[in-house]
Amino acid sequence: MYQRTEAEYAEVARILNEVIGDAAAALVGDGDTPLLLNAAPAARDGVPALGAAAPKAAVGEVSVERSAASTIIDNGLLRLVLDAEGTLTSVVDLEADRELLPPGARAGLLQLHRDTPRQWDAWDIDAEYRHTVQDVLEVRDLEVMRDAGGACVHVTRTLGRSSTLVECIRLSPDSKQVVFDFDVDWHERQQLLKLAFPLDLVADASTAEMQFGHVSRPTHQNTSWDAARYEICAHRWIHVGEPGYGVAVLNDSTYGHDVTRDVDAFGHPSTTVRLSLLRAPLFPDPEADQGRHQLRVALRPGATIDDAVREGYAFNLPARVVTGTREVAPLVSATGTGVVVEAVKLAEDRSGDVVVRLYESLGARTRGTLTTGFAAASVVATDLLERPTDDVELHTGPAESADGGQAGALTSDFELRPFQILTLRIARA
Repeated sequence: MYQRTEAEYAEVARILNEVIGDAAAALVGDGDTPLLLNAAPAARDGVPALGAAAPKAAVGEVSVERSAASTIIDNGLLRLVLDAEGTLTSVVDLEADRELLPPGARAGLLQLHRDTPRQWDAWDIDAEYRHTVQDVLEVRDLEVMRDAGGACVHVTRTLGRSSTLVECIRLSPDSKQVVFDFDVDWHERQQLLKLAFPLDLVADASTAEMQFGHVSRPTHQNTSWDAARYEICAHRWIHVGEPGYGVAVLNDSTYGHDVTRDVDAFGHPSTTVRLSLLRAPLFPDPEADQGRHQLRVALRPGATIDDAVREGYAFNLPARVVTGTREVAPLVSATGTGVVVEAVKLAEDRSGDVVVRLYESLGARTRGTLTTGFAAASVVATDLLERPTDDVELHTGPAESADGGQAGALTSDFELRPFQILTLRIARA
């Protein structure tokens, strides 16, 4: 069953890459100028959201100091200290002048738990897994690599009884993300692999992304309901913070998390965020999850919810570098606090109309504006089935073109309630 699924996914990926390649070639033309395609709903590297342009080179530098006991990496925004076991012992946010880790703590720490649910082996995680834990500290090889993308501490570990894990802990110029790239050859049985980030924060709640919004859950266990939330789901990111400062943990493929209140070596309160990376159930398929896995996680110090939303999308929609002759302006652009363009597509009825789906991402009322990058005849609000609706009042008019904008383009102003989804149908002129 797994072999068939993997083959089908590989075929889907092959077809989609061909489609993306053909579409990119049609957009940027045939040439040798490097261009970055940005599918994320926020600008990055000087490239507008949903557009293509020559990326701006990073202006910062990454310094590395290496000794037998530790490795120090600094890009002017963050300073990291890693020990000989390849775990983070210090993460300093230089902008905020703040240490993220509690005294004596290790972050980016891999932990193995015995995982034997009472039933539904492949689906359940019972709270008793916490009764046993083994820190993964054995290092087979550790080296520091430098390239145009910054610095990477490359660690090879022996994992459990018969597994191997290779990780790259990377810090890039001008970035406030500590990125963990994992390549795991997994052959364990009834084991749960966690990745831990103890943080010097007193967080009353964690905030986890879900589709078109997010949900907050308490970090305490004052009630039986709270205690039952020992494993929670987050899509692209999870965020914890105290007034004035927060930290986000981004991921590209794993959604199970646990967030707990702890105390540091001096008895001060702290908060620990852990991700569930891999499991190894025996029923109904004893070979479930066996084999190679590639995962990416990022620690983002000093993050607001808005930062987590924007960077979570970018982390899951990596930039694609192509060569061509021309830059590509976005088909549509949206402004407004918390307004996110989720999808741009052609109408299902094959009319040629363009359908844009956007939403409010911060849980607050907001006003926004959508501007077309092409000549348009009208903009109407629809439901999710692309049928006209009067739920949202639009104020549509000609877009200003004095700055070189598209002639005949339209702008539409709207107001959104918290987490409201808005679908707009645009008829082309």
